[in-house]
Amino acid sequence: MDVAAPEFYLEDFVPGHRLELGSYEMHRDECIAFARKWDPQPFHVDDERARELGFDGVIACGWHTASLTMRLWVDSVMSRCAALGSPGIDKLRFLRPVRPGDTITASAVVLDSTQSWHGADRGSVRTRTEVRNQDGELVMTMVSRGLIARRATGS
Repeated sequence: MDVAAPEFYLEDFVPGHRLELGSYEMHRDECIAFARKWDPQPFHVDDERARELGFDGVIACGWHTASLTMRLWVDSVMSRCAALGSPGIDKLRFLRPVRPGDTITASAVVLDSTQSWHGADRGSVRTRTEVRNQDGELVMTMVSRGLIARRATGS
């Protein structure tokens, strides 16, 4: 299998740059299947119980929303850059319920880009990701850091 050369390197992630990550429609069967496997709380798997708890039917698990956001990151950016993994998430907030039928749209802003202490061939990029529903309401935010290779010297 041929692997294309990355389009983006550490130097391309400039503070203030905005990244549009794409959208995804939340499907009821996916929301319930994810919750049954990973977070089987009543408000994620049972409409009646969700209503009793103050929700208008089942809501997506926050980890499902975060996982789908990661997929949007990979499809739109990470698969096209010289990504080397991530040391983690600094802050993750679930701000509003995400419901089956909602369409989430994610974007991110580069907060900073720094050279690694461990070598001149890499660095890290810190971003703030925002996820909104179809009404423009903010449903999730995340501040995270990714490790990205630098361009080879002379390229």
